[in-house]
Amino acid sequence: MPWLTLTVDTDAQHAEALSEALLELGALSVDLLDADADTPDEQAIFGEPGEPPPGVWQHNRVSALFDDDRDAAAILREAAIRIGLKEIPEYRIETLADSDWVRLTQSQFDPIPISPRLWIVPTWHTPSDPDAINIVLDPGLAFGTGSHPTTRLCLRWLDNNIKGGETVLDYGCGSGILAIAALKLGAARAVGIDVDSQAVIASRDNAVANRVGNVQFCLPDEAPQDAYDLVVANILTNPLRLLAPLLANATRQGGQIVLSGILEEQAQEVMNIYRQWFDLNAPVFEEGWSCLSGTKR
Repeated sequence: MPWLTLTVDTDAQHAEALSEALLELGALSVDLLDADADTPDEQAIFGEPGEPPPGVWQHNRVSALFDDDRDAAAILREAAIRIGLKEIPEYRIETLADSDWVRLTQSQFDPIPISPRLWIVPTWHTPSDPDAINIVLDPGLAFGTGSHPTTRLCLRWLDNNIKGGETVLDYGCGSGILAIAALKLGAARAVGIDVDSQAVIASRDNAVANRVGNVQFCLPDEAPQDAYDLVVANILTNPLRLLAPLLANATRQGGQIVLSGILEEQAQEVMNIYRQWFDLNAPVFEEGWSCLSGTKR
């Protein structure tokens, strides 16, 4: 059976109310996304340690799924009236064909070679090289499957620079992929921190699936107050700006930092901030994204 998808952009003031109204009027599901994703205006949703996340984005894209016999346009009009919108926002409606969603989703995720010895392998695939370091990871609720350039940049840095025995902090751990990779590459201990409790749960599950020990995943308020040999943060430019003192304090003198989630045109600005504490290497770029690294003075 096909479905209908209704997509509409709205502001922060009305995004959640519109989503709830669409669900009340018969939407099967509603997704709320950043309308500025993958642009310089992309906005991170994060909170400082001890504070709740700030909520929704400034520019939101609401995507609602309906049975194909529903009048999605009429439902949107009714939802807009309910939440007090004076004008019906622009929208589009598309037909979503029926499919085997499990197989379709799985077909989009093949094993990802990070380097000749490091691979990311979904559970439904057999490793291409059983003798390689294979990180078992499925797409899920948390960011970080190896498919995004920022994750690959960080993984390649770890592959090239982990010597063995390091202590590692993965700030904004998402799926836990970087902490898990560091341990598989020889690090002695890792801590992963994320403001999203679902990411913490996903990271713990992924650590079990990869049979790595000596790792802790937690929320910021639960994190040990240690200094680490290596701090890696694959988030976005805005949180990296604000978290700079915290990440610098978490890096021991002579330790290393790795930062990604930074658009190429934002790299210099982030480098200028972190030069207060670190001697930085030349940035590495891939598909418009940056990876920065350096040593704490």
